[in-house]
Amino acid sequence: MNVIVFASRKGGSGKSTLAAHLAAQAHRPNRPCLLIDADPQGSLALWHKLRDSNEPPLKTATRSVNDLIAAAKREGYQWVFIDTPPNTSPVVEDAIRAATMVIIPARPGVFDVNSVQETIQCCRTARKPYAVVINGAPARRDDVESRIVALAREELGKFRAPVWTGQITNRADLVLALGHGEGAKEYSSEGRAASEISRLLAAIERSIKAIRGAATNNGTMHKQAA
Repeated sequence: MNVIVFASRKGGSGKSTLAAHLAAQAHRPNRPCLLIDADPQGSLALWHKLRDSNEPPLKTATRSVNDLIAAAKREGYQWVFIDTPPNTSPVVEDAIRAATMVIIPARPGVFDVNSVQETIQCCRTARKPYAVVINGAPARRDDVESRIVALAREELGKFRAPVWTGQITNRADLVLALGHGEGAKEYSSEGRAASEISRLLAAIERSIKAIRGAATNNGTMHKQAA
């Protein structure tokens, strides 16, 4: 079972957004997924209430996620996506310790980029694979990323942090989909937002295979820039 934890001390970095879109896209009958909302703000739980179905299922946690993860494994879930609060509280540390991989969203700004350092240190202390995902980025022009994104990558490089080579662009479809209780692909299967979420999910899958020894590290985002 793969446990993907979304963590960042910075509020508004996009943890709930990425957890919702990725889980909606990853979940299917032959690959059951579970969502765990460990953030008291309950953004992921709100999105889940707006869905027409209970798929993927969602559980909430306050102090620990260990019992929910153990139950998920017994029940045959293949993936667990955990949204955490914007701090370094015990539930965040608990989730990171249980993670197969940690995703650290960061918007391309000085406050967001600087704030990832504590989460990176938590991952390193727990010896857990992690990757920073640049989220809410300006759109690429002529297939060239924005200068502010390039600067963010330079700063993250100073922390020796693995950073996904792609980006999640600030697109209306991501917000509109959440308002309908949908993932990006459910909302607009051919849209650019759905394409970016698909590429991120594929990158996570490659990293998970490498972490579990089923593939080489080539192309795995948790190793890039490390």
